[in-house]
Amino acid sequence: MKLLKLLLFLNLFFAIASCADPKIIYSGKIINQKNLENLDTSNKQELVKNLGQPSFIDPVENKFFYYSEKIKENNFFSKENEYSYIFVFAFDKNDRVIQRKVLNLNELQKNKMNKIETENNIIQRGLIEKIFGGVGTQKAPITD
Repeated sequence: MKLLKLLLFLNLFFAIASCADPKIIYSGKIINQKNLENLDTSNKQELVKNLGQPSFIDPVENKFFYYSEKIKENNFFSKENEYSYIFVFAFDKNDRVIQRKVLNLNELQKNKMNKIETENNIIQRGLIEKIFGGVGTQKAPITD
């Protein structure tokens, strides 16, 4: 009887928890339509004025990186990544924008890595070869 009550309580708990309003979680820079229209800036000062300080600055290659992500969480078990972008801006010596790039991280994550593995010849050898190694299999070089 106690087990039945516990199962009924757990079902009721999960039913109530799944009915919660969706929660929106933002990470990085919150990008709106106004920000997207201001991506076509010509120098570093305008970019910082329009978008604010970058998420990361690469001093070696003189680039600014802006990260933006929006996740919709319905309940504990259901999360949906609505968008995830990195905006990259490269500058010349005079702080003029010379390159703009937008990386959609959701699309990059859909690509699978190639699973090419290096052949392991040790596993293919027999027990005697594993114990004694390559003893006697090498030929001595012939010298004249």
